[in-house]
Amino acid sequence: MTQLPGSYESYWMESKAGADHPTLAADLEVDVAVIGGGIAGICTAWELTRAGRSVALLEADRIAAGVTGYTTAKLSSQHGLIYAQLLKSLGAEGARLYARSQQQAVEYVAEVSGQLGIDCELERVPAYAYAESSDQVEQIQAEAEAAREAGLPASFVTETGLPYPIAGAVRIEDQAQFHPRKYLLALASDMVGRGGHIYERTRVVSLDEGKPCRLTTEGGATVTARDVVVATHYPVFDRAMLFSRLEPSRELVIAASIPAEHDPHGMYITQEQNTRSVRTAPYGTGQRLLIVTGEKFKPGIGDVSRRYEELAAWTRDRFPGASITHRWAAQDNTTTDRVPYVGRFHPGAKHVYVATGFGAWGMSNGVMSGRLITAHITGQELPWSKLYDPTRLHPLREAPSLLKLQASVAKHFVGDRLPASHADSIEDIAPGTGAVVRVEGRRCAVYRDEDGDVQAVSARCTHLGCIVHFNDAERAWECPCHGSRFATDGTVVQGPANRPLEPRRLPTGTEDSDRSE
Repeated sequence: MTQLPGSYESYWMESKAGADHPTLAADLEVDVAVIGGGIAGICTAWELTRAGRSVALLEADRIAAGVTGYTTAKLSSQHGLIYAQLLKSLGAEGARLYARSQQQAVEYVAEVSGQLGIDCELERVPAYAYAESSDQVEQIQAEAEAAREAGLPASFVTETGLPYPIAGAVRIEDQAQFHPRKYLLALASDMVGRGGHIYERTRVVSLDEGKPCRLTTEGGATVTARDVVVATHYPVFDRAMLFSRLEPSRELVIAASIPAEHDPHGMYITQEQNTRSVRTAPYGTGQRLLIVTGEKFKPGIGDVSRRYEELAAWTRDRFPGASITHRWAAQDNTTTDRVPYVGRFHPGAKHVYVATGFGAWGMSNGVMSGRLITAHITGQELPWSKLYDPTRLHPLREAPSLLKLQASVAKHFVGDRLPASHADSIEDIAPGTGAVVRVEGRRCAVYRDEDGDVQAVSARCTHLGCIVHFNDAERAWECPCHGSRFATDGTVVQGPANRPLEPRRLPTGTEDSDRSE
């Protein structure tokens, strides 16, 4: 990979530090335990604390620092070309409920920011879903009409603030962009001020759905709670077999400074060219930070370094003079019908709830989830409860996506175990790279650092046993089946796995074998 300039870090993470919260070291009893400290978990915990419940928020690493810390932070009810599809699959009422719930989330963030005095760089801007090819104009026009029918302030336009021509776009007014960590860390602080508990570096490894529920942490502490919310992005406990209906994907992000006068004044997305998404953020006097997302791919698949280079080249071509400052990657999960799962975890669940499957639109969906799950727990009913019900199943509508997803999983589960290894020997692995190698009959995930030292771990994902692949740009092991990610030493970076890859001892005589433990 050609070395790109700038910091290999999320701008949101770099520009806003968070307060430290303790690790849970003793047993605890609360009304509600929320697992996962991203936008869905923080919003849910804050809402429940405000509703008078005693709440513990349990995060395996740091709050607002996982997927939420690496988002593009578009706060919008415009989710690509979705309303024409929803109109067809769910009917006019289903599409209206989806639009209403998402737009209410946008307005709610603006309202809460004002009430709490949160300076989260909230800016109200229009959102566009556009096409450069004239072949796509009819689809764009249909989406504009469907969005209008769903109740959104949508129109079809042929001109935007982008510095390049388009064939057509859906424009939706009254959307927003913001700094997600500034907003969420302020909610977390307010939650603690109201008596709520936040525990970081507290990984939950087991869930007992009794009366009450009991959670066990990696450190051995037990949390007893009447209600539990699983808001871990991809559910770390899958009693509802949601892994068969969730497809993980990653997208890369390039951030670059541009003169303020070149700001396109809006949020933009196209499905063309393997997705291109554009927005800006405040970035010093006379400058804006251009944030470009794209190069969508499945975890564990694809030349990630090459994809970064292509995204950077596109950014420089479309925005001449852009100076790259940051780069990072985002991950999300999409359901087979493109509507998130928010509500009771499975048909038999009475006190366990889940929020997942946001389909790359986690900001509005995370806020919506917090309000919807709080309504469930406090005995209220929102109009869109059934729309997001995780126990729903529409076999005829979901069958094509479901079969395609399971075929892909089966391909990796079986194909990655065939005799050919990802590398012939450990000696073939260059510094700064990794590969799966068969060692004494077992597949090992082997990484060689820049100094030539070697680390070896099991190549079997601890979720359901698929073989991991190496991400060359982010230097991580990734599961192509369900999206679990691991550091080179095997520690969990991202679920659904909640156990590390087991260390492997390399044979005597292997260079630096003593470093593989």
